[in-house]
Amino acid sequence: MGRIKSALELALERTESVKSDKGSIDQFEAKQRGKKLANAFLANPKDGMEGELKKASKEELGALKQGIFDVLIAQVALPVTQDDEKRIEAAGKGLLAVIADPHFGALYKQFLQAITQYLGEMAQYDEAIRRQYAPKLRQKEEELARRYGRAVKIDPLQDPEFLAFYNQNMNALRGNYQAVADQVREQATGLFEGR
Repeated sequence: MGRIKSALELALERTESVKSDKGSIDQFEAKQRGKKLANAFLANPKDGMEGELKKASKEELGALKQGIFDVLIAQVALPVTQDDEKRIEAAGKGLLAVIADPHFGALYKQFLQAITQYLGEMAQYDEAIRRQYAPKLRQKEEELARRYGRAVKIDPLQDPEFLAFYNQNMNALRGNYQAVADQVREQATGLFEGR
């Protein structure tokens, strides 16, 4: 009868051919440091990242930049609120530090202008949709007031019919601008990989 091996012995047999690669570990750690640096930069863009990039050794610089790029490129998207505009602008400054291509700076400036225009149109759409739906909402309020015998005020965002109408129109607007964000991300990735 054969000897029964413990789980530890089996695991050691399976992993004895695996050797740790110091270079891979260093690259992984540099990439993680880059991600942390990018997140800290987004939280406080005044600090800058150039100092950390200059301190990095040649071996880890690529992985450090990759970590920074991965975090910042995810921020290149259409804003949901006006407050997102500053975060997106900071992401562009950070991307410019790791891409270092003047064409990207001009492209991102155009993207920021498109975002400003998008936010303006979004506010106009919101107002126009609410104005257009107001008569129907008043009609529903009057019907509920007759049914319950007292005045009823409906929040438009709690009316499923209004929400469907609102989302349909806002998604159409978003679709018009989403292509711009996708193009900026695609070009940024191409410029970064071509560094």
